[in-house]
Amino acid sequence: MAWNEPGNNGNDKDPWNNKGGKDQGPPDLDEVLRKFSGKFGGLFGGNKPGNNGGGLGGAGISFILIIAVIVWALSGIYTVKEAERGVVLQFGQFDRIAEPGLRWKMTFIERVIPVDIEAVRSLSAKGFMLTEDENVVNVEFEVQYRVIDPHLYKFSVTDADHSLQQALDSALRYVIGHVKMDQVLTTGREVVRQQTWDELNKIIEPYNLGIIVSDVNFKDSRPPGEVKDAFDDAIAAQEDEERFIREAEAYAREIEPRARGQVTRMTQEAEAYRERITLEAQGEVARFEKLLPEYQAAKEVTRQRLYIDAMEQVLGNSSKVLVDVKGGNNMLYLPLDKIMEKQGTAMRVALPSSSDIKDLRNKINTSRNSTVNPSGDRFATDRFNEGR
Repeated sequence: MAWNEPGNNGNDKDPWNNKGGKDQGPPDLDEVLRKFSGKFGGLFGGNKPGNNGGGLGGAGISFILIIAVIVWALSGIYTVKEAERGVVLQFGQFDRIAEPGLRWKMTFIERVIPVDIEAVRSLSAKGFMLTEDENVVNVEFEVQYRVIDPHLYKFSVTDADHSLQQALDSALRYVIGHVKMDQVLTTGREVVRQQTWDELNKIIEPYNLGIIVSDVNFKDSRPPGEVKDAFDDAIAAQEDEERFIREAEAYAREIEPRARGQVTRMTQEAEAYRERITLEAQGEVARFEKLLPEYQAAKEVTRQRLYIDAMEQVLGNSSKVLVDVKGGNNMLYLPLDKIMEKQGTAMRVALPSSSDIKDLRNKINTSRNSTVNPSGDRFATDRFNEGR
């Protein structure tokens, strides 16, 4: 039966502990909290139930403070990576640089900003720029850099990366404005790159950004799209010119040694020919000088001897055979060269028989005996005997 049913006299079952059976509402919240604090306050050395005192004792406060100090100390442990350096701020002011390893800081008092000093960072600058000869080109540059001083990198300027970006754009526009368009597009790209690097270092040096520029890359340079075709034709013509010049130089390097070799060979051949002719002439002079006394001693014999030697030398180089019969008007002509050509390289020449040779000798002797001069001497018609 419920405690509030009619006829129930059990007022002691009222959950609100109302006395006299009157409905006076729920108990006061402050009274409930005092009861709970009275039950658990003894755990921390507080007042026992029944005492009028309240709150935590000295031992409980000390325990809470110790726990808080431990938590605060543990929260200050941090690690700095090998490639990083920690910029430690104490009450917002720079205090020190934390090296790699396990470190500790005072929480709520110190703050650590890690900075990577080994990573190679990059940023680029591009846009349409005006050259010295008043042409517009679209240039794109990229710069690579590293952090060498974390303190300066963070606090020398508001944003070191943005400052470097602005410095690169300024240096690039300055250099492009002092060169011609052809240098930017073709031949002078390396010069423009080096000048931009030098100008960038000059700009950032007074600001002490704590960074070092490791490389500058000339990524792209091209004319505006409206005139791109005309520029492509001009560049192609320049490349053809350079190619033809290189081909001509290569041809010259190839021909010149050959021509020098031919000149040297011809010079040596001419000198050798001169030496040979000189020596031959000297030999002929020496031979004729030795022959002169012999000729003076026997002129006729020497003359015939010289004639026979000359004819032997001349006719020795001929492949034809001439047979002059003394006293006759017929001259035998044997074209041995033509005969050998007809029969081929492997022909065999048939020699005359012994009987034919005897008949030929008899005819020659008969002809000689029939022609005698009035004094009884034979009329010598042999050119060799006459010495003519």
